[in-house]
Amino acid sequence: MEWISNPQIWISLCTLTLLEIVLGIDNIIFISILSGKLPPEQQARARKLGLALALITRILLLMSLAWVMRLDQPFLQAHILGFSLAVSGKDLILLLGGLFLIWKSVHEIHEKLEGEDGEKTAALAPSFKSVIVQILLLDIVFSLDSVITAVGMVQEIGVMIAAVIAAMIVMLIFVNQISEFVNRHPTIKVLALSFLILIGTMLVAEGFHQHINKGYIYFAMAFAALVEGVNIRVRHKAAHRVELNQPYR
Repeated sequence: MEWISNPQIWISLCTLTLLEIVLGIDNIIFISILSGKLPPEQQARARKLGLALALITRILLLMSLAWVMRLDQPFLQAHILGFSLAVSGKDLILLLGGLFLIWKSVHEIHEKLEGEDGEKTAALAPSFKSVIVQILLLDIVFSLDSVITAVGMVQEIGVMIAAVIAAMIVMLIFVNQISEFVNRHPTIKVLALSFLILIGTMLVAEGFHQHINKGYIYFAMAFAALVEGVNIRVRHKAAHRVELNQPYR
């Protein structure tokens, strides 16, 4: 327990907590969009349960670090047309998770633009269970990325778990506000889904061992969100503008 009195550990804890919050934004967006398809009285419960499952998944992965580290070891190696192919468990999870995220986001955008956007019959509406299952599947993918990042930054398992719990508490506090904001602004929802397509593409690329600097992706997302925020502000002002001294017609 000597690490508790080490200031360097506390700096690592704060840094890792902030990083976990940033990495958790895409998870919150996905949870917000899926929970928004449920009846209003079930949405808050679905968000909290989705984040709770994400926390449990992250802690379980951290507690089984030996198994997580073995996921980097290829279980399939082959040479095809002069190219070396090495597939590990991590590659497979990232590839399938990325493809699922891309498919789900494109489907949601198509439904938003071409479908009835929520005016489905009760028989076709998603159930609470199906939404939670979809959230859990993506929680596993996002949690794997989060845990590997934590392992690369900190050596103490206690610090990793503390950072994950602290980040999840922050996300639990703000998840309802973020969800309501996303669902209240259709353009933000489409932009968020576009972000998820970008994240899914990055996961697929990582699955094929093509590393993409996440800093570029998050900068592009932040810039696009800033521009859309300005657009929302301009539209809000235009909608409440009062024009005086109009000429009589």
